[in-house]
Amino acid sequence: MRRSLALLLLLSASPAAAQSVVTSTAPDLVSISAFRDPGRGEGGEIDLDSLAGFALISEQRTIDLPAGESLLRFEGVAEGMVAVSAIVTGLPGGVVQKNRDAALLSPVSLLDGSLGNRVHLRRTDRATGKVTEENAFIRSGPDGAVVLRTAAGYEALRCSGLPEMLLYDRVPKGLTAKPTLSVTTRGPAAQRVTVSLTYLSTGFDWASNYVARVAGDGKTLDLFAWLTVANSNGESFADANLSALAGTLNIEQDFDELVEAPPQPQLRLSCFPTGSGRNGIRPPPPPPPAPAAMAGYDIVVTAQRREASLMDSPMAIAVAGTASLEDLGDLKLYRVPMRVTVAANAQKQVALLAKNKVPFRTIHRLRTCPTCEPKNEGTQIVLRMENKEAGKLGVPLPSGQVAVFESALGEELLAGEGAMRDHAVGETVNLVIGESRQVLVTADNHHAPGKQGEDYRVTVTNANPFAVVLELGFAIDDMKAVDSRLRKLPRKDGLPTWIVTVPANDSRTLDYRAK
Repeated sequence: MRRSLALLLLLSASPAAAQSVVTSTAPDLVSISAFRDPGRGEGGEIDLDSLAGFALISEQRTIDLPAGESLLRFEGVAEGMVAVSAIVTGLPGGVVQKNRDAALLSPVSLLDGSLGNRVHLRRTDRATGKVTEENAFIRSGPDGAVVLRTAAGYEALRCSGLPEMLLYDRVPKGLTAKPTLSVTTRGPAAQRVTVSLTYLSTGFDWASNYVARVAGDGKTLDLFAWLTVANSNGESFADANLSALAGTLNIEQDFDELVEAPPQPQLRLSCFPTGSGRNGIRPPPPPPPAPAAMAGYDIVVTAQRREASLMDSPMAIAVAGTASLEDLGDLKLYRVPMRVTVAANAQKQVALLAKNKVPFRTIHRLRTCPTCEPKNEGTQIVLRMENKEAGKLGVPLPSGQVAVFESALGEELLAGEGAMRDHAVGETVNLVIGESRQVLVTADNHHAPGKQGEDYRVTVTNANPFAVVLELGFAIDDMKAVDSRLRKLPRKDGLPTWIVTVPANDSRTLDYRAK
């Protein structure tokens, strides 16, 4: 009985019973579904310095699992990973526990993990360019100064006045160069499995950017849209299946509060106040910090390569392949038809939609109150389209920025810019692209002598060489305070609206009474 117990204890302590470590360095296939920043207003631009959207990332990895308990490490997950959202499927023994590894490789962690160990100190002579190398032992950590022991004695790193660097024989145990999720599992037998890892990550956002080109007749336009996806994580996702979701998603928890960001301490070295370094030479001042790297800008098109710029003819570029539209509950999902690489700290642009010869009308618009008295107030320039198949659209239009171009003197010039909100199929699209000083509105408290001062006259002037349509909406709190001339006006967006055509270089007036 005692021999059996001793044998059992011996087996339990043997290396065969130790936990195996299996590392998956990269996924075989990755899919990214990007969600817009819930707090960004409709038509608002992406803030590249602080991406407040998020993404659902799904990976497939092929892994060789040993029998028994093993620690499975998923390297290369996003920095913004919300670890509590991670779901791992496909493991025969399931998941016993999971953990987000925070010990990332950095100059500080490399120094700290090598404390007391041998490294190689390399110096370069400024005068001759000669490079020398000697062994050294690290005797203090990276807190302010790094003290080394060499054959000549003790000294502080980078205080000799010469360019210096440390070379390491190995990476300290426990450090990883990539963000990593670890899970513990128990396999009944050694086997190769396909594992799926799905998680939410911060540091993403997307928006649509429209380009509208007005035809020469001024009655139709070509509408093209880019799908712009931004990634502020330090990881790239190669050959990913990319999609974007539009709509209002209810968020109960701020994902940023759930992200356990790994610490990123900075390495700052300083010399001793006097007699700095082995030779008593004060080091030169540190070089100025390098300018912040500009975010990459990656554009994907599916037509043949063109020498002209993207703005020359976006329709010709995009027709070969645009994102397909699907319904996901009340949300709209735009699926990119080809695999793309979403690079680290960069943007990706793919074709979203292209619609040709979309009919539109140009109107001028202003909103005022019955007793307000604007003086030569400019009016909004609005391009109005019907989002219907009969209107050559008939697709959901996600919010985004719009640039409108018109031909003049043989060139295409920017006619205006605006912001488009989310539009469902069947809605009227009113795209405000600027303000006109050619169509002005003036109102006066106009009444005949001896009459009460409740009569008003609105005058619209048109300095264009062509007729324009004006929609003047009145915000009225009490309909009893105005006469029938305002009460009987047709309603636009809930407001009684005076709709009038003003001939070229002419004016029109409206008289009414209001208290």
